Amino acid sequence: MNQHKKGSKKLLNAWAFYDWANSVYTLTIASSIFPIFYSALFLGQVEKYVPAFGMVFKSTALITYVTAFTFLVVAFTSPILSGIADYVGNKKNFMKFFCYVGGAGCIGLYWFSLESIHISLMFYFMGLIGYWGSLVFYNSYLPDIAYPEQQDSVSAQGFSMGYIGSVLLLVINLAMVMYPNVFYISDNISENGEIIETAAQVGMRYSFIMVGLWWILFSQYTFYILPKGVSKGGKVTKDVVFNGLKELKQVWIQLKQNLRLKRYLVAFFVFSMAVQTIMLVAVYFGEEEIAWGDDEAKTFGLIVSILIIQLVAILGAFLTSRASSKFGNIKTLIVINFFWMTLCFYAFFMVTPFQFYVAAGFVGLVMGGVQSLARSTYSKFLPETEDTTSYFSFYDVAEKIGIVIGMGIFATIDQVTGSMRNAILFLVIFFLAGILLLFRVPRIASDNEVHYND
Repeated sequence: MNQHKKGSKKLLNAWAFYDWANSVYTLTIASSIFPIFYSALFLGQVEKYVPAFGMVFKSTALITYVTAFTFLVVAFTSPILSGIADYVGNKKNFMKFFCYVGGAGCIGLYWFSLESIHISLMFYFMGLIGYWGSLVFYNSYLPDIAYPEQQDSVSAQGFSMGYIGSVLLLVINLAMVMYPNVFYISDNISENGEIIETAAQVGMRYSFIMVGLWWILFSQYTFYILPKGVSKGGKVTKDVVFNGLKELKQVWIQLKQNLRLKRYLVAFFVFSMAVQTIMLVAVYFGEEEIAWGDDEAKTFGLIVSILIIQLVAILGAFLTSRASSKFGNIKTLIVINFFWMTLCFYAFFMVTPFQFYVAAGFVGLVMGGVQSLARSTYSKFLPETEDTTSYFSFYDVAEKIGIVIGMGIFATIDQVTGSMRNAILFLVIFFLAGILLLFRVPRIASDNEVHYND
C-alpha cells in the first residue's frame, strides 16, 4: 500500500495532477466545444427554441436550467455522500465513482441530438455531476495532504496544471474541428446524398469521447498515490447515511463561533454564484450576442477567445498567488471581484469580435485566480480538525446552491426578456455585494478583539 507523508512533493503533485485529468471537462465540454456544438444544432432556425419536459425553451435557457438542476442535485447529495465517505474512511472510492460517471457522460455526448433531447441531456447531466461530485472529495484532500503554508501554492499548481492539460487536448480537438480532413474525418452524408452533419460537427463529437477517456485514464495516477483515509469501522446504517447532513449542522453551529470563517463563507457564497455563472455561460453569450458575420467566423472567433482565456488564466493563477502572498488573500479577492464587476458592465455593451477578445483576456486573468484563491483561503481559515471532509462539504454545498441561484436567475431573465445581456448585467449586484462582504471579513480573530482589513 502506498503511503506518503503529508506535505511530500510526490503526494502534492499527485493531488494537483487530478486537475490535469478533469479540467479537460470544464474547457472542452462546459466552456468551449460543447457550447459551439450545441449552438450548431440550431443553425437555420430563426428562433432558437426547443421543446423539452412538456415546455418550449429558448435554447440557451434550457441548457442553463439543466445546469442549475444538476448543481441542485450535487448540493443535496454531496453532504450525504461525504458523511458516508468520512465514516468508511474511503473518500477516494467516491471520488473515483464520480470521475467514472463524468467520463462516461462525456463519451455519451457523442450521441447528443435534439431528436433525443432527454437522453442527450442525461449524458450532459452525468458529465456535470461527475465533475462537481468528484471535486467535493478532491477539495477535501487539500488540508490532509498539504500544510497551511503549502496550500496556496499547491492549489495554484493544480489549477495551472489543469489549464495546461486542458489547453493541450483542446488544441488537438480544435484541429479536428477546423481541419477534419487531416484526421480523416468527413461529412455525415445520408443515403440521398444530403449532408446531415458537417465534418467539423463530427469532429466535435469525437472530441467528447477523447475528453471522457483523458479524464478517466489520467486520474489513475492520482488515485494510485492519494491515501484511502481512516475508517471508523462498523456497517453503514441509516444514521451513517444522514450523518453528513448532521455534520453540516454541526459545522454551521461551529461557524457561529468562528466569525472570520463565517463571514468569509457568506462573501464566497455571493460572489461565487456570479463567477461560476459567467464561466458556464460565457461561450453561449459570445455565440448569441456578438456580431461575428457568418457561422465560420463565429466558430473561429469563439475558438480564439477560448484559447485566450485559458492561456491568460495560467498567468492569472500565478499572479494571484503572488499577490495573495504580498497583500493577503482577502484584499486580493476584493480586487479580483472588482475586475469581475467591471467586466459585467463591459459585456453588456460589447458587440464586436475584438471587444469579445478583450473581455476574454480579462476573464482569463481573473478566472483561475479567483477559484484557486477562494479554495485555499477557506482551507487556511479552517479550525484545527481532522474532519476536513465535512467542512469542505459545507463549502461545496454553499458554492453549489449559489450556482443554482445564479444560473436560475440568469436563465429566467434570458427566457423572459430574450436577451442574455440583461442577465449578465444583473450579476453586477452579486459582485458588488461580494466586495462589501469581503471588507467585513476579519483579518485576525481572537478571543478579545477582531482586526478588520484596512
